[in-house]
Amino acid sequence: MNDRAARRLSEQERFDWLRLIRSENVGPRGFQALMLRYGDARAALDALPGLARRVDQKRILKIADPAAIKAEISAAAEKGVRFVARCEPEYPPMLARIDDAPPILAVQGHIESLQQPMIAVVGSRNASAGGLAFADRLARAFGAAGYVVVSGLARGIDTRAHVAALASGTVGVLAGGHARPYPPEATALMPKISQFGAVVSEMPFEWEPRGRDFPRRNRLVSGLAFATVIVEAARSSGSLITARLAGDQNREVFAVPGSPLDPRAEGTNDLLRSGAHICARAEDVLDALDPIRGKYKALGLAEGRHDMAWPHEGEPRFERDATGDPTTQNYAQVLSLLGPTPVHIDDVMRAAGFPTGALRAMLLDLELAGKIEFQSGDRVALKIG
Repeated sequence: MNDRAARRLSEQERFDWLRLIRSENVGPRGFQALMLRYGDARAALDALPGLARRVDQKRILKIADPAAIKAEISAAAEKGVRFVARCEPEYPPMLARIDDAPPILAVQGHIESLQQPMIAVVGSRNASAGGLAFADRLARAFGAAGYVVVSGLARGIDTRAHVAALASGTVGVLAGGHARPYPPEATALMPKISQFGAVVSEMPFEWEPRGRDFPRRNRLVSGLAFATVIVEAARSSGSLITARLAGDQNREVFAVPGSPLDPRAEGTNDLLRSGAHICARAEDVLDALDPIRGKYKALGLAEGRHDMAWPHEGEPRFERDATGDPTTQNYAQVLSLLGPTPVHIDDVMRAAGFPTGALRAMLLDLELAGKIEFQSGDRVALKIG
């Protein structure tokens, strides 16, 4: 797939893209790799069963049912939700630059808001009155400066930031599908957001969010924005995951300092000690982003897209069987280097001695077979459970 130039999908292509990303064990990176290898989603769908069987002959990969995709498209249309592909001009440019950008976003509301510069404001669900007031002040100031405020529709800081930015524009990111917002209070907020901004999700329309879906959502919150501001966060807060993801995505991270006696400030204070920018007023963020915003119009959808290198015949230390596929020993060697703790692909490549393209090809096969999973920052780990 060459997505370096924006183009619109046909309805059949959009259907095929949805079916591919909804198939078992196909994540954003796997989707991109499959498209690069096979050229289009229909050919990739045809190839999926054979790829999984390279690793496990008994593995039967579940490919998304065409009837289920038709039902999802119909249900989404009834709710005014449209599907936007990463190659299309409406897709948010900053999100397109992260290495695990969703191939398809389900969008409700003013899709034009996704083209505007954004700042993420997140924080504690159990927020203090002072934290809520400061989040309100930040969101209003960012909106007045021409930024769309993005957050995760959670209770506390997220909700206050959304409400404060309603008039100027805000984007809410769902952990589940549009039909299953969490928390339930988000149901009443979503139509208000959609009047001047947008609500987005990468998950199936009827998807009920699980615990592991919230970090996945958080990478979109940070990925949409130039910068992420953490207003309040305990040391166990999911907002710290958003801060880490923003760092992985080479985005700016700001933290609001708090009292050392308040557990809700322990996480933000830790961020400041570890190098995050201080946010004691909105201008701290706005002044730092001025040079970045000046370049925004020159970004274009084509920049920052990540192609994957693929195997070149004749490269050393990589054995192939008679069909040209990696051998069982190759897969076993890669799996032996992995554990439950994520490691960077470059570290695996150095340890295994395989060419980059060959390793990525094997990682794709292992992902499709359900053996491994990719995480942010181009890291990979054994899939547990």
